[in-house]
Amino acid sequence: MFITLEGIDRAGKSTQAKLLARELGPETVLLREPGGTPASERMRELLKDPAVELDPRAEVLLFCAARADLVERVIEPALAAGTDVVCDRFVDSTVAYQGAGRGLGIEFVEGLNAAAVAGRMPDLTILLRVDPEEAARRGQQRLADGLADGSDRFEAEGPGFQRAIAEAYDRIAAQHADRFAIVDASGSIEEVHAAVLAAAQEARPA
Repeated sequence: MFITLEGIDRAGKSTQAKLLARELGPETVLLREPGGTPASERMRELLKDPAVELDPRAEVLLFCAARADLVERVIEPALAAGTDVVCDRFVDSTVAYQGAGRGLGIEFVEGLNAAAVAGRMPDLTILLRVDPEEAARRGQQRLADGLADGSDRFEAEGPGFQRAIAEAYDRIAAQHADRFAIVDASGSIEEVHAAVLAAAQEARPA
C-alpha cells in the first residue's frame, strides 16, 4: 500500500509519517520528498535553499524530476515486492505549493506530475489539517528550541502563503475525495497518530 502525508509546513507530516511507518512494520519503506535517491537528495538541497533564486517553472520541474527518479528507483520496486511505502509529501504538495502558491495553475501542475510519476498515485493520501497561525507558532517554537534554522524557502514565505496553500489542499482533497482522508492535526502527537493509523487501517484492502 502506498500512503502519502500532506499538509502545510509544520503540520506534523514528518513525525506522523515516521510513526505510521513504524506501526505498519519494519519492512515499510519510509520516504520524504523531495529526496530518497542520490539525485533527488541533491535536488532537495537546491530546492530548499532560500539563497538560490528559482523561477516557479524551474522550481516545479525540479520537483517533478526528483519525483520521477524516486518513483522509478524506489517506490515502484518496493510496491512490486509487496512492501508498504509511506511518503512525507508527494504529488499533491507540488500541486498546492507551485500550482496554487506560485500561481502556475493546479491543472497545469497536475499534468506535469502525471507525466513524472507515470500514473503511480497514492492509494491513500492523509491530509493533516492545521490552522496556518498555529503552524507558524510551532515554527517559532522550533526556532527558539534550536530545532530549526529558519532557512527553508517555503516556510520563509509566511502565514499568508501558508493559508493559500491550506486552501489549495482543501480544493485538491475535494477533487480527489476517493483517495484523501482528512485528519485534524491540531491535537497532541498521540491523538493525531491514532487518527492517522485509523485512516490507514480503514483504507487497507481486506
